[in-house]
Amino acid sequence: MQCQSGELVTWGDGQDRPAINTPLKFAYNHTYAPGWFTESQVSEMVAKAAATWSQCGVRSMMVDVISIKQQMQGVIRVQWSEKESGGNFGLANLSKRTLSLGPKAFELLKTRNPKYDSRETLQMVISHEMGHFFGLMAHSRRCVDVLSYYNNGKGDKCYSRDSSQIGTVIEYRHTLPTACDIERCRIVNGMPPLSHGKLLE
Repeated sequence: MQCQSGELVTWGDGQDRPAINTPLKFAYNHTYAPGWFTESQVSEMVAKAAATWSQCGVRSMMVDVISIKQQMQGVIRVQWSEKESGGNFGLANLSKRTLSLGPKAFELLKTRNPKYDSRETLQMVISHEMGHFFGLMAHSRRCVDVLSYYNNGKGDKCYSRDSSQIGTVIEYRHTLPTACDIERCRIVNGMPPLSHGKLLE
């Protein structure tokens, strides 16, 4: 909920730029979703992520899934697709305007840890991938940020105020954009910083 001085750090793996357009319009298609996720659950997660990201000054909205068939201009399709997700939990494609979720990745998660509530991971993935449409192309180096990666694959680990907490839970990243995620988004979209680096109520 708070972004302190010096915590706006990234892995330097991309160049942030303004959101692809405003308002951002998202439409959810439930086809091919794993059976334990209901359409209303996932739609609410998409809407919740969009509403939280909107605190950075870029308006967003949910539109009806019919808009996908109508090819409504500017609509970002949130969909389940093994191919378009590249086998990952999720993948944002800005040129195609798709946010694709990976069915097999979530099926594997449920198989390996059936007691874990995978809705937490799904909310995190939706929020993470959605952040790219709001302009955040670089991944955060602060572990708790929804745009974070835990390591860069070269032995370097993410930053945490209390590193002893890492590994105590399945998913350390927040399920929704943090104060630092929002602050970065505001900066790249030309908005003034939040008061004291804290999320709005």
